[in-house]
Amino acid sequence: MSDASQGLRLYNTLTRTKEDFVPIDPRNVRMYVCGPTVYDFAHIGNARPVIVFDVLFRLLRHLHGETHVTYVRNITDVDDKINARALRDFGGEIASGALSLNEAIRRVTEKTADQFHRDVATLGCLEPTVEPRATEFVEPRADGKADMITLIQSLIGRGHAYVAAGEVLFDTASMPDYGQLSKRNLDEQQAGARIAVDAHKKNPGDFVLWKLSSPEEPGWQSPWGRGRPGWHIECSAMSAAYLGEVFDIHGGGLDLIFPHHENEIAQSRCAHGTSVMANVWMHNGFLQVEGQKMSKSLGNFYSIHELLETDTFGGRKWPGDVLRLAMLMTHYREPIDFSVRKLEEAENTLRKWKRAADLAPAAGSRLPVEVVEALSDDLATYAAFQQLTQLAGEATDFDGSGDNAAAVALKTALTFLGFDIGATKVDETAVAKAIAERLTLIAAKNWTEADRVRDELLAQGVQLKDGKDPVTGERVTTWEIKR
Repeated sequence: MSDASQGLRLYNTLTRTKEDFVPIDPRNVRMYVCGPTVYDFAHIGNARPVIVFDVLFRLLRHLHGETHVTYVRNITDVDDKINARALRDFGGEIASGALSLNEAIRRVTEKTADQFHRDVATLGCLEPTVEPRATEFVEPRADGKADMITLIQSLIGRGHAYVAAGEVLFDTASMPDYGQLSKRNLDEQQAGARIAVDAHKKNPGDFVLWKLSSPEEPGWQSPWGRGRPGWHIECSAMSAAYLGEVFDIHGGGLDLIFPHHENEIAQSRCAHGTSVMANVWMHNGFLQVEGQKMSKSLGNFYSIHELLETDTFGGRKWPGDVLRLAMLMTHYREPIDFSVRKLEEAENTLRKWKRAADLAPAAGSRLPVEVVEALSDDLATYAAFQQLTQLAGEATDFDGSGDNAAAVALKTALTFLGFDIGATKVDETAVAKAIAERLTLIAAKNWTEADRVRDELLAQGVQLKDGKDPVTGERVTTWEIKR
């Protein structure tokens, strides 16, 4: 906690300014981040907020103490997309009576949630303090924690929600300052709304809190009939259950500002009678793939699992820490172009850092203050990485006298940031193949391509040495790890 005085500043989407972060309770800093909807494997766009807020979680724990930070990241396991996926994958079993829809849904959500956990662990992310599932917070709970049905009842009782055409809807006109996060007012929303589509709404911007379920759909008993919750009410209930009516930080992707986060704020504030839901709202920027919007129709839609385990992107698999660094090389609020070139740049940078970190026997107990200062300026990861590169240079230029303090500091920082700092590994079979290819190129006097192979190996930390066999006089090439 000694570094907390250095000061953390965060950009607050609610105020559109960078502010000093002052926790409500420094001994219980509370953060909520919207997690995955588990109907399919998480894609690389989903990976960005997980990685970004993992770095913030690590920084908060460093500044305030590991036991003084509560990080909640939910799992949405009730959603119409999940229902559709269950019918697609298990329609035959459901039709034959071998599986109920609820059982099929459970199979879909368990499989995708388990894969999500494996994927983000490979990306170097810590587990959140709590990971609630939406289905566990629909009905009133025995432990008294907040739940969706009780929140909806409170909104109706306070005059902020109404029942119409079998739905419970939030009355946006009942909240005079609705739209503060997205800076959209109700008049602007009504101007282009197709009122006829939802004629039962009082206002075009009103949104669903509860909707009825057919006998074939999953549902819970409620005062308004058997049904299921709307999307937005889930996060209001789960955040209140573990973080209280008002907490410190709420995070997620830029695409969630409207309508999801705007509607979370409306529900929570109106149900609890508070002036805010969270004091700081943080959003990471959009992600493109090779300069284009990611979409299945363009064939550039990749899951984290595909990048880690298959050769679908750039013709090869990518290590988790390479994906992590590539995500963090761009400031979290800026758009990112996710490309093979960026991954290759991240991989080469990591090799250099790890070779330098290998010169230290172990990580130290104290983070370099320059790294903490960089991250404390609204997670300026690029500035932090400049410090790592400087440390790597100092570590490899070390003259061998005394302790290599730069290598220790580098290893400490890499460990803190979630990178795998195990000893640099070299695929000896791949090196031998590359050397054989280079010798063939040299024999053909293709010096340009031969130099390319040599330089690629050097970038991986493999230095070649050419010589002659003392008996035959033939050219031979040996190699060693360059430190």
